[in-house]
Amino acid sequence: MKKRNRNLLIAGIALLGAGSLTSCSSSIPAASEAIPVETGVSEELADYRKQVLSRISYDISLHIPEQKQQPVLGSETITFRLSDNSQPLQLDFKEKPEHLNQVWLNGKQLEAKLENEHIVLPAKELKVGENEVKIEFIAGDLSLNRNEEYLYTLLVPDRARTVLPVFDQPNLKATFKLNLTLPKDWNALANGALVDSTVAENSKSYTFAPSDTIPTYLFSFAAGKFKHVQRDMKGTSMNFYHRETDPAKIRESIDPIFQLHSDALTFLEDYTQIPYPFQKFDFVAIPDFQYGGMEHVGAIQYKASTLFLDETATKDEKIARSNLISHETAHMWFGDLVTMQWFNDVWMKEVFANFMADKVTQVALENTNYDMKFLVDHFPAAYSIDRTTGANPIRQPLDNLQDAGSLYGGIIYHKAPIMMRQLERLMGEEELRKGLQEYLKTYAYQNATWPDLIKILDARTPADLEQWNQVWVNEPGRPVFTHELKTSNGKIEQLRVSQKGEDGSDRVWPQFFEIALVYPDRLEELTVDMTGKEVVIEEAAGKQVPQFILFNSTGQGYGVFPVEEAMLEQLYTLQDPVQRASAYINLYESMLNSRGLTPAQLLGFYQKGLLQEQEELNIKLLTGQVIDIYWVFLLPAQRQQLAPQLEQQVWQALQQHQAPNVKKLLFKTYQSIALTKEAQEKLYQVWQKQTPPAGVKLNEDDYTSLALALAVRDYPEQNILQQQLSRIQNPDRKKRLEFMMPALSEDVQVRDAFFASLQKAENREKEAWVASALAYLHHPLRAETSEKYLPQSLELLAEIQRTGDIFFPFNWLRATFGSYQSPEAAEVVKHFLQDNPDYNPKLKAKILQASDDLFRAEKLVQQ
Repeated sequence: MKKRNRNLLIAGIALLGAGSLTSCSSSIPAASEAIPVETGVSEELADYRKQVLSRISYDISLHIPEQKQQPVLGSETITFRLSDNSQPLQLDFKEKPEHLNQVWLNGKQLEAKLENEHIVLPAKELKVGENEVKIEFIAGDLSLNRNEEYLYTLLVPDRARTVLPVFDQPNLKATFKLNLTLPKDWNALANGALVDSTVAENSKSYTFAPSDTIPTYLFSFAAGKFKHVQRDMKGTSMNFYHRETDPAKIRESIDPIFQLHSDALTFLEDYTQIPYPFQKFDFVAIPDFQYGGMEHVGAIQYKASTLFLDETATKDEKIARSNLISHETAHMWFGDLVTMQWFNDVWMKEVFANFMADKVTQVALENTNYDMKFLVDHFPAAYSIDRTTGANPIRQPLDNLQDAGSLYGGIIYHKAPIMMRQLERLMGEEELRKGLQEYLKTYAYQNATWPDLIKILDARTPADLEQWNQVWVNEPGRPVFTHELKTSNGKIEQLRVSQKGEDGSDRVWPQFFEIALVYPDRLEELTVDMTGKEVVIEEAAGKQVPQFILFNSTGQGYGVFPVEEAMLEQLYTLQDPVQRASAYINLYESMLNSRGLTPAQLLGFYQKGLLQEQEELNIKLLTGQVIDIYWVFLLPAQRQQLAPQLEQQVWQALQQHQAPNVKKLLFKTYQSIALTKEAQEKLYQVWQKQTPPAGVKLNEDDYTSLALALAVRDYPEQNILQQQLSRIQNPDRKKRLEFMMPALSEDVQVRDAFFASLQKAENREKEAWVASALAYLHHPLRAETSEKYLPQSLELLAEIQRTGDIFFPFNWLRATFGSYQSPEAAEVVKHFLQDNPDYNPKLKAKILQASDDLFRAEKLVQQ
């Protein structure tokens, strides 16, 4: 009965969506002039095709050979309804011309020709009404992610056209029917359910049912030597594919993986009041996946290392897994059921996925402090971009889909959820929820824009969301807050708070945040409704003068907040861990802006905190800041001078704390900062004997990390990495270490050869491996010999954007420039930007974002 009602509701929503799409496409006139044939997918082309195309379906057959070097042969039949045939129609295929073999349009064979990444279908052969295109081709390898024993597609944002011919834009949703011919010992999953399989002498064929109606970027399949686990969770059948070989990780992870998916589905069905809207719910764990996960309908992909944890996993790692699973599950509604019209609104699907993931994890994991997790997860990451001169707004313009990958980053994943939480406070939790439910039901199986949602939400609140939206969504940057406290006879006369843009502008960020008046025996919290350039906190008048004021005490306000010296004496005695976390973030941001403690002073203050702080997430926050200050914001001479004491205090804190997760975090910190011979010897003994400190549990990955840390320090023991390689059992993790070893060689010439090899795109295919290797190649201990790679690294960036996935350009830059502090390194960036005044503005912004710490370090160390 429950399933029947659920199916009726889904069918009703789908019918409403299909009707709206049909009427929409037929009521808009076609363009009067032919659309230019240019690379990528221009907004003009996308708008025209949306006007004239509907009811698109793809029937695809691919033959995947056992040998990675052999081509993947493909054929497809595309059917669509066309409302206007007065001009040619462009079909997208970004491949070599020789990969297009044959093309038929409505039964007539055409010349197989590619023009600027398009197959141009002539107007005279097109019909108003139903059309059919048949194509034989060689599939492009760029986004097939082929490995010797498996492959997987990853087609966001415009990569479907790099594999096969499609109308590659998010608002032309279609169904995909897939047939795969595979090596005999492979299996596969796709968007649709497996309906038939046949076995031949050396191969097998899988036929999948037509997918749900989805955009091209969600079309997906994975195939290879995967293990398969099936579970029924509250009436939902789930199939999970993976390549993990570690028995401990499998034992500890399989049940939580299924349970977290089930909990996320239950929460989201209740929150949205829409049952899971698609035909199936399966997922696959992929070694060294480019992202944390990708929300393909019926075939979600995950990075295997995030899903598979063992008994050594920290609380933070478990929260990260829950968040990831909840994030991808939330996408089924936000992004998959309702999809953005154009990738300028890609942030919409990401903000709701993160926003919902935080809510799901709050109920899915026991003893999770929602406010604490939200603050630590999102604020430092958002600030790390928004404080830079390359900061971008949440919503960005996009003229051509080929540039969509550059829109992704910390702003849409971290500032946007902060913005949403402020919107929730402004509207009220229940009104926002009702507004989102209306939005999902109105646009189910269709596409929508941010203005479409704002219109729905604006009707549910007296606040002016248009004005609010302008500074939060359409503009970059953050406010800097100052305050003025007037007192008399031990009482507060007036407390005034002001804001100004970090760029010096008079912009106003309307928001709520709290301040805490801290007294020896108590703390009084006041809410600030920051709707103007300055506000007087009326509630503060007449209160006793506090020892200090803690700004943003609940961790929900966004900006650079004042810090008071008096706070340092009592910070570690504050009872609420959220208040301490907010203070740590305020201190760090003030240091970066040269408004508070110097790096050395803040490091000294945090050393005491490692002994006194008890909350695991705060230890994570503190140790992360300690490592950054130590390696980026101290001069090498300062570092050498402070290393013995810092090593000693971190080790002492490790011994003192009782919680295993905290002990492991502190051991990782010790591993990161170890400089003295004594510290390195201690690490070597742990690695060699595999005997970690009491209470610390280390797994194979941890020992590999330890071996890498010793290698980058040129520890005198020979063949540490070779020995570690022999210890690794999993073939995928073994290959990863083999790839990274040249980047850590003691021989500069070997490192030179490794960097030179990265100039070839085929050597950059494993992007996670490349980013990890670069971080060691450019480690501060190797800076003198690696600085010479910086100019070429910038020269390669444009090609990396063309050939790499969406996060790779920034990851490349961050791994390269993230640890430098010298004027010479800063000059490399400045000269490159000066020499390339017309450089792609979005890539230029990525350079400025990734090198911000470098420029700040240059100033701070000079001071």
